[in-house]
Amino acid sequence: MSQDKTIVITGASDGIGATAARRLHRNGHRVVIVGRSPQKTQAVAREIGADHYLADFTRLDDVRELAAELSAAYPHIDVLANNAGGIFGDRTKTVDGFEKTFQVNHLAPFLLTQLLMDRLIADKATVIQTSSLAARIGGKVVIDDLDHDRDFTAMRAYGTAKLENILFTKELHHRYHAQGISTASFHPGNVATNFAVESDSFLRHITGSRLARAFLITPEKGAEQLVWLAEGRPGTDWISGTYYEKHKPARRNNPQALDADLARQLWDRSEELLAPKLG
Repeated sequence: MSQDKTIVITGASDGIGATAARRLHRNGHRVVIVGRSPQKTQAVAREIGADHYLADFTRLDDVRELAAELSAAYPHIDVLANNAGGIFGDRTKTVDGFEKTFQVNHLAPFLLTQLLMDRLIADKATVIQTSSLAARIGGKVVIDDLDHDRDFTAMRAYGTAKLENILFTKELHHRYHAQGISTASFHPGNVATNFAVESDSFLRHITGSRLARAFLITPEKGAEQLVWLAEGRPGTDWISGTYYEKHKPARRNNPQALDADLARQLWDRSEELLAPKLG
């Protein structure tokens, strides 16, 4: 296991992101905390003595500012863990004009990765996406309706965004692995966290129920795969471009997750949508 990596984790103020940050710090890595809540983000950073940055992924200008701050502060980034995300309530548009679930879970991490691409290539970095079993259960990517103008439900939007995380992982590998980037996505398990607190879907009631939480795994257990991927050696410990469940390539997939042409289309369309922010 390689030590002393610089590891940037988004969504690290709570849940598996915060848990992974604590464990990676204990293991000797330089962890950089990124979160939305000033209080929670600062608390985790103080606890482990880590640098921290604030960014609200419902605002793409925040993502641009975050990328600039990270580029200026760290001459070397070994791992970018795109972990921030969530399921939300009624369909709403962000200030950037995109459906909130789509932007927070896919467009924002796509933009952050793109803005850091030169640094990531130079450092032969690993890029990790936190996906979900929801990608298989409820995900369906429609390239000409990524904002769910025609078919929105909170769960469908979330499942589709998590499917987009997998497709992004595969296409990032396809385009940049030859230049040194390695990438993986993973399902952390059914974790008892606050990720659905803003949702009006059934998941809010599941994760908020004391009885239901007895059947969910802890954030400590859910963070294990993120830690394993961040510390591991691509090509030796895990395979780049792969979606993992329980430390193994997923055996059951949404058929769209295996569609290389769809992955390419999603990448191209995402670049088109983000063109004003990528310039």
